[in-house]
Amino acid sequence: MPVPFEVGDIVRLKKQHPCGSQEWEVLRIGADFRLKCLGCGHQVMMARKLVEKNTRGIRKQSDE
Repeated sequence: MPVPFEVGDIVRLKKQHPCGSQEWEVLRIGADFRLKCLGCGHQVMMARKLVEKNTRGIRKQSDE
């Protein structure tokens, strides 16, 4: 069963970005995800399967 991601969620991934941050904001959802690093603002596209595999935690929009 797919993980219930939503646009605006903050996901914590297994590996950290070179800037040191492990948290990413979900900007787009589909077969590919667009993620924005919360440390430096860099944006990347990743396959859904890869994001689901490497996710260590999800913070929903309403949690903030």
